[in-house]
Amino acid sequence: MVKKTLVGDASAWDPAACDALIGELQVLRESMLEAQARLAPTLADIEPGWRPSAVNLAHYLAMRRYDMRRLQDRLAWVGVSSLGRAETHALANVDKVLGLLHLLAGRVWANRAGDEPVGFRRGPALLDHHAEALFGPPPTQRTVRIMVTLPPQAAADDALVAALVEGGMDIARINCAHDGPDAWVAMAKRVRQAARRLGRPVRILMDLAGPKLRTGPVAAGQPVLKVKPARNALGQVVAPALLGLRAVGSSAVVPGASWHVGVEPTWLDKVRVGARVQCVDARGARRSFEVRARTATGVLLAGLQTTYLVEQTRLRLQRRGQQPVETGLGDLPPAVGRLHLKRGDTLLLTSDGPGRDAVPGADRRRAKPAMISCTLPEVFAQVRRGERIWFDDGRIGGVIRRASLKQLRVEITEARVGGETLPADKGINLPDSDLHLPALTARDIQDLATVARHADLIGLSFAQSAADVHALLGHLRALQAPDLGVILKIETRRGFEHLPEMLLAAMACQSAGVMIARGDLAVECGYERLAEVQEEILWACEAAHMPVVWATQVLETLAKTGVPSRAEITDAAMGERAECVMLNKGPHIQEALRTLDNILRRMQEHQTKKRPLLRALKSWSLEPALDAGLTPKPSRRSGSKKAD
Repeated sequence: MVKKTLVGDASAWDPAACDALIGELQVLRESMLEAQARLAPTLADIEPGWRPSAVNLAHYLAMRRYDMRRLQDRLAWVGVSSLGRAETHALANVDKVLGLLHLLAGRVWANRAGDEPVGFRRGPALLDHHAEALFGPPPTQRTVRIMVTLPPQAAADDALVAALVEGGMDIARINCAHDGPDAWVAMAKRVRQAARRLGRPVRILMDLAGPKLRTGPVAAGQPVLKVKPARNALGQVVAPALLGLRAVGSSAVVPGASWHVGVEPTWLDKVRVGARVQCVDARGARRSFEVRARTATGVLLAGLQTTYLVEQTRLRLQRRGQQPVETGLGDLPPAVGRLHLKRGDTLLLTSDGPGRDAVPGADRRRAKPAMISCTLPEVFAQVRRGERIWFDDGRIGGVIRRASLKQLRVEITEARVGGETLPADKGINLPDSDLHLPALTARDIQDLATVARHADLIGLSFAQSAADVHALLGHLRALQAPDLGVILKIETRRGFEHLPEMLLAAMACQSAGVMIARGDLAVECGYERLAEVQEEILWACEAAHMPVVWATQVLETLAKTGVPSRAEITDAAMGERAECVMLNKGPHIQEALRTLDNILRRMQEHQTKKRPLLRALKSWSLEPALDAGLTPKPSRRSGSKKAD
């Protein structure tokens, strides 16, 4: 069998092969120094503590302009570093390899450490230093911090906040897109109190809302309450529908009721246990209920058929020996306005006005397509025909067929079979459009006054350019809060493409980091590209020695339902590659927090960034296999072949 090397027919130790590699690496090194020279005018605006990191970022990005794969294979064949872990100390790694290759080739190598901004040890140490400056010291037994998005009840629930702090929350995230300044301040106050009482350092991030493009209001339909019994797989009733009747305007709970409606108080006083209450429901179906119980808060009805109740429905009380009496209904749960869209439908995105469903007509001219407004109609001027548009985190997709300053005509091309519903206040993404929207809105600038007084960190949502970062830093200086930590949220394709310039701009402040907001980013860049984009952000930030928050949908199923999926457990384990992992709110957030804490503690023994740690494996041992005679025995034949 003829063996082949990756450097032709020569031995891997052939000085000529080493000389060829030296030549390629010298060219690479020169390009890295050229990138550093181009960066020189920018260094004056960068904090001194960040300058080595800025130079290393320039070196790393220059190196990654080349396709390194064949070079890496040849370096690995020779037995030297293949530059696969060069992020934190790019030039020092190249120089180390060059020095070894010179030694193998019998050539003289002069130490060039003076050119290197950071070395093998100082690079990772700078990353750790910047992470601690931004997030605070890591907890014991875990190097990755955990950030938790606080739910609205955290503004009033001391026990909930204390449980999160005690459970391992290192950073409390307050989303300024929801609630208001009074609620944010109340949340921050409770976090500070719990942290002091429990002796745990917890920092507070306030996330600015940013220029979120969302759907506008949708006209609500008629309120309808569907009351239905429980049925088995054969459709047989196994439990009646239990409807509570209470006086109009009351919010009291009728014990045992699954649904509640309001009725006239004088009518309610006449209802007795055992009586029958009848109605004709919204579909014209006759329905009958039995009065099961009467309590201080109302009466409980039991029915065996599905019933649709609307405000026009009349309930009739049948009383033995007396005239029936009727009542109207009130306090039905409000209807949520939704559009119903399927593939091939047309949707008009307008600058204002309430949304409405499609209106069928006798012919095409009389039919009216579905219509909905958006919160930022100024984007219409920046959108072109043929560009894609996504709604509600990518659930519904379309193509813009016509664009004007007042309206976009969209053909729905992506939706589940049977269609999708689109309510108000859902996100809109335009991944193909070159949108120029400032990251700071007028509302954000107003909110900054509260954030600067009560937060340790500020999240810049939809950061897309260095100008966005400079604008934020300017406002913080004006508020005399220049030391507030800044986190750049990368959630658009444009933000991803301009990441290096934003990293350099963020180095003008004392502490900074990046959040990979994977929800919007997946829609913007395409789900199939998310893993690739995520990797590249991690690499660039590691080269800049800038800490990263791994965010969006981490253990989301567990937080919402109490039961995790297998895939999200693996995803959470990959969060070890960041300096912080974010959990979103949910009814089971405390369980999600405990689970994530456990996963991160375990994984840090196996992984740091993208480098596996070869901890002693305790799961397996060769001895049982040897005892069982399962290992191949050496051949007794003389002249047996040696392993290749």
